[in-house]
Amino acid sequence: MKKRFFSQSDTPFAILLLAPSLVLLGLLVIYPMLSNVQISFLQVPLNPRISERFVGLSNYISILSDPDFYHSLWVTFGYTTLVVLGSTGLGLAVAMFFNREFRFRRTARSLVILSYVTPSISLVFAWKYMFNNGYGIVNYLGSDVFNLFDQAPLWFDNPVSSFFLVVIFAIWRYFPYAFISFLAILQTIDKSLYEAAEMDGANVWQRFRIVTLPAIMPVLATVITLRAIWMFYMFADVYLLTNKVNILGVYLYKTAFAFNDLGKAAAISVVLFAIIFLVILIARKRVNINGN
Repeated sequence: MKKRFFSQSDTPFAILLLAPSLVLLGLLVIYPMLSNVQISFLQVPLNPRISERFVGLSNYISILSDPDFYHSLWVTFGYTTLVVLGSTGLGLAVAMFFNREFRFRRTARSLVILSYVTPSISLVFAWKYMFNNGYGIVNYLGSDVFNLFDQAPLWFDNPVSSFFLVVIFAIWRYFPYAFISFLAILQTIDKSLYEAAEMDGANVWQRFRIVTLPAIMPVLATVITLRAIWMFYMFADVYLLTNKVNILGVYLYKTAFAFNDLGKAAAISVVLFAIIFLVILIARKRVNINGN
């Protein structure tokens, strides 16, 4: 007969131990979420002496009929798709390259994750310095050294170039997360599987498709899902780099603090949460709790 380590008498003690965490979770997560949903049905004046007014679904109707909302939504979808594919692909490629023995491997791995652990504000201002039209190294090389253009472009003042620069920045900034995840799973693959596939005449692509891809698929699905959620909520990096890329996070911020429409901003956040929730539901059908 197996010994029971916990009994029903331990339940009150377990609840007591969990109580501080549950209270903190309620104060920091649940209460703000419910309060935000409540605000989305209100018109909130800036003057605290003026009472709030219930407007029903007016805020939701306003954003769903606003062309700027749909523009921000499509820009966010494009930004998220490019960043997720780029950072995941680059992370996988670098992980496969580092999944072998060579000198100074640990030092090289530390340098790879440097962009991920460095504060965003430092990286943002380094990039803005690099692409500065007056003294940035990019324009210096392009104009003075290689003569690629006659006049230094204003990279972050053009919507198209700004969009691609924030995408490239995000790929470089966040690919180490995928690199760490893939490197960990690649090190668990039995080397004899590659040897057997090579003996059967499989080329590099076939070995990747037959051996590597099935082994990393759970991690691949998880990385793509989590990175898509994080990128869809992105605000700080894009806002600090440029004001020409109006993703949903920036659109929400401007609505709340530039136009002072807190009710509409709260409604935008609820819609954004609903979109992310649908993404999670879809992902759960492909990635179960065991990562299969």
